[in-house]
Amino acid sequence: MRREQFEHVIAAAAEVSGDREIVVIGSQAILGNVDEPPENMLFSLEADVYLRNDPGKAIEIEGSLGDGSPFQGMNGYYAHGVGPETAVAPRGWESRLVRYEVPPQAGSDIEAVAWCLEAHDLILAKCVAGRGRDWEFASDALSAGIAQIAQLLGRIEDLPEPPADRAHVTKMLEGIAARIDRDR
Repeated sequence: MRREQFEHVIAAAAEVSGDREIVVIGSQAILGNVDEPPENMLFSLEADVYLRNDPGKAIEIEGSLGDGSPFQGMNGYYAHGVGPETAVAPRGWESRLVRYEVPPQAGSDIEAVAWCLEAHDLILAKCVAGRGRDWEFASDALSAGIAQIAQLLGRIEDLPEPPADRAHVTKMLEGIAARIDRDR
């Protein structure tokens, strides 16, 4: 998803819902953190979002802008309505959301705000998910200097996961960081 597509999805979610504040917790939250993220971090065609002021209305976003919707059919990308519980991020993540102003889109005067999961919280949430593409996302972020290993390691204890899972995330991130250092 490109920045213009991201902004379009956020603006559309604000218009459909009547709430101009949209929280973004999936991989596309990187667009609220970094001006030009690496191409390989923009692979997703969906933005995982919910309304900041009424998370329960995510179903409206899903129905109007979700996978298989006319919006997705016209644009090739879509919004996935989720809830705050979807983010398995370090405690305090909601206080670290990054504000991203979305300008009005063509034919609209709505100025939306995307509240994006902060980069380190986003990467740790991806690590908890633990799919291959999530570890690649973490590696790409560390390689590009978007995240710092010390800050990631410092937040692992705040993940709402069992100790064994937190230890696994630590080991994987340390391995990624060592590989990046070795390759430099």
